Amino acid sequence: MVRLRLTRMGKTNRPFYRLAAFDAHQQRDGRAIEFLGHYDPLNDKQPLVLNRERIVHWLELGAKPTESVAKLLQKQGIACT
Repeated sequence: MVRLRLTRMGKTNRPFYRLAAFDAHQQRDGRAIEFLGHYDPLNDKQPLVLNRERIVHWLELGAKPTESVAKLLQKQGIACT
């Protein structure tokens, strides 16, 4: 099963996250199948950058987003059923 989840990057107290497709058994910062965008909670101008086409592709193939990713996708208007 494929999961869409965030992987943490950045320095201490300066979080930066990449949205990626992972095998469900991989670690949080393990090897991703594909990177789909990034999320910078400290950036006010453009906190979220997504590759919508690839995210929709993975969702159509049955990938399940985590709760935090599902909330981010809903804010951007991408339906995750």
